[in-house]
Amino acid sequence: MTQYKLVVDCATGKQEYVALTPAEIAERDQQAAAAAEEQAKREVAEANKAAAKESASLKLSSLGLTEEEIKALGF
Repeated sequence: MTQYKLVVDCATGKQEYVALTPAEIAERDQQAAAAAEEQAKREVAEANKAAAKESASLKLSSLGLTEEEIKALGF
């Protein structure tokens, strides 16, 4: 399946669909892979942060703090 890009001439407003070259397709695939990798890294970081927050909350509750006190600390 051929992939296309839209090329717009701003001076005339003319729009034209042009087939992507193999190099452009490869670059697009690399960018998509890099974006997926970055998204996965963000999701792991968010999960780690949530786990650390839960761990801290449990430790604080074991020290005798109430849920309200823990929430007041930002956990």
